[in-house]
Amino acid sequence: MSEPLDDRYLTWLYSLVGNVELKTPSRTYWSLLRQLYTKEFVWFVPNDDNRVEDGRELRYEFADIIKDDAWMSLGCSMLEMMIGLSRRLCFEGDGEPHIWFWHMIDNLGLTKFNDKRYNDDIADEVDEILQRVIWRNYEPDGNGGLFPLTRAHDDQRTTEIWYQMNAYILENT
Repeated sequence: MSEPLDDRYLTWLYSLVGNVELKTPSRTYWSLLRQLYTKEFVWFVPNDDNRVEDGRELRYEFADIIKDDAWMSLGCSMLEMMIGLSRRLCFEGDGEPHIWFWHMIDNLGLTKFNDKRYNDDIADEVDEILQRVIWRNYEPDGNGGLFPLTRAHDDQRTTEIWYQMNAYILENT
């Protein structure tokens, strides 16, 4: 029997940002990335639907022959959105997508939640962080979000992610 589609896809997504062969729990993030994968990214700021499409595009790259329309049309997960965004960051700000992905994870304060530390209490904390990002309950300067700025010119809670990303690149590269 083959591995379920979601499990194969998650493994593939993980391979884009981490080493799937690594088995040391203090250096792996399967639980965290699984939680990101099960959390839907919801957009409400105009044009952030583009980040959804960047994330969902990964499905087509993963499986251009899959004929499961229901699976292909599911909402975009936080993991998909962040991997898609890391590719945009790479293009706009140079570097490698996996480096940018982990940079965003670090900005959210999630790098400490490796598989060795991960438990139900951690899962609740991660969910609070993801809710804060999705519903834009972070600081006006982006602190607490994907792209904290030192010198924010606009309220990042109402700024499209694309412009947050570009302001962050300009300030940090």
